[in-house]
Amino acid sequence: MKEIVYASATNLAQAIRGKRISSAEVVLAHLQSIARLNPKLNAVVQLAADGAIAQAKKADQALGRGEIWGPLHGVPITIKDGWETEGIISSAGTPGRASFVPAKDATVVARMRSAGAIILGKTNVPELSLTNETDNAVYGRTNNPYDLSRTPGGSGGGQAAIIAAGGSPLDIGCDAGGSIRLPSHFCGVAGIKVTTGLIPMTGYFPLPTGVRAQLTAAGPIARAVEDLVMTLPIIMGVDWRDPMIVPRAFDHPTAVDLPSIRAAFYVDNGIIPPTAETAEVVRKAASVLDRAGVVVQEARPPAIHQTSEIFSSLMGADGGAEVEAGLQLAGTTEMSPWLKRRRDALTGRQISSAEFSALLAKLDAFRRSMLSFLEKFHVILCPVNASPALPHGSTYDGDNNYRFSYAQTYNLTGWPCAVVRGGTSPEGLPIGVQIVSRPWCECTALALAAHLESNLGGWQPPNLPGL
Repeated sequence: MKEIVYASATNLAQAIRGKRISSAEVVLAHLQSIARLNPKLNAVVQLAADGAIAQAKKADQALGRGEIWGPLHGVPITIKDGWETEGIISSAGTPGRASFVPAKDATVVARMRSAGAIILGKTNVPELSLTNETDNAVYGRTNNPYDLSRTPGGSGGGQAAIIAAGGSPLDIGCDAGGSIRLPSHFCGVAGIKVTTGLIPMTGYFPLPTGVRAQLTAAGPIARAVEDLVMTLPIIMGVDWRDPMIVPRAFDHPTAVDLPSIRAAFYVDNGIIPPTAETAEVVRKAASVLDRAGVVVQEARPPAIHQTSEIFSSLMGADGGAEVEAGLQLAGTTEMSPWLKRRRDALTGRQISSAEFSALLAKLDAFRRSMLSFLEKFHVILCPVNASPALPHGSTYDGDNNYRFSYAQTYNLTGWPCAVVRGGTSPEGLPIGVQIVSRPWCECTALALAAHLESNLGGWQPPNLPGL
């Protein structure tokens, strides 16, 4: 069964279309894998087994008639619980929506279904997707498949955990402060946060608005970079609902000539140093690209040290009103301990409209400085986080919150960032590399991610007893 559940979505799609395996067999294998894995991981929180089996049979029958629904014909996937899914409970991890069943799919979900994907179920999130640990009052805590005592991160912890363990080949994430990249790093899988404005957020709860909409972007998570490449042209593009989205053609990574690329790399962002092993993985990735002909230089954008100050100021500018509004919209009367801790940390930090205008001016200056750095470089290599996966419950302890600044920088810029596993910590935990590219140049980030994946090993199966 591992040959099936460890296969990439791309390979599964090819095998199904080639009739070397049926969609029904693939779906059943993944359902069996979830049944085995989920008691330890608690990553899949709603299972749509009956619907998935029925849809798989229809996919096989359609293929027998010569019909192909799309590039993902008959391939099972999971969907992060923040995205609304027609006919499947979509709670966003908050009690007020614990029984909420949407009547309509989110745009990205509808597009994945139209491409032939079959939804196995929903993956766990923090309450309202607002914290870096996947734990909520509806479904509880998700565990990291490489060490059950550690977090898979948030907000995409459920999706990264089940993908890494072999219960799903593919999921769609959303990233406002690292929610795709941190779980990908913590769980050793591949993920990409695209340029803000490329993929519609329509149907995500709570819907990012205002400044948060400028910091938020969607993107796929998978074990293989080739699956990110396959998925992006399916889910990107204008949906005439999300006003942030611009029409763009998809540039395929195979068109990228590595020797024409100029890459900067840094291992320390000037806010908090990374672990020695994290720094070594980034240096090793830079060396791999150098050998491939990429022009590599150690350099860091000078504005990066402002990341934590600007990001935390933006998140706290309303004094926690955004948290309260999300709870009210959901009908939740009592928040989870994790969300309460976040809300309490924001209480009293609200600023005046004049102070907020000054903060936005500071953000613009930061973005201008960061963009000027990219005049000389096509990509930046750096850590995803200052350390591998943290123990459960420690996100806000001491200076741990600063560890996430490596990801937050590129929410402030809105640039595309791919993550791929580049190494392993002494504790056996995955260590990812973050590949940041110029805005609208996802193809460059993906091309380098694919090269690093093939040379550094990429995803590796967990080796825990029972998994």
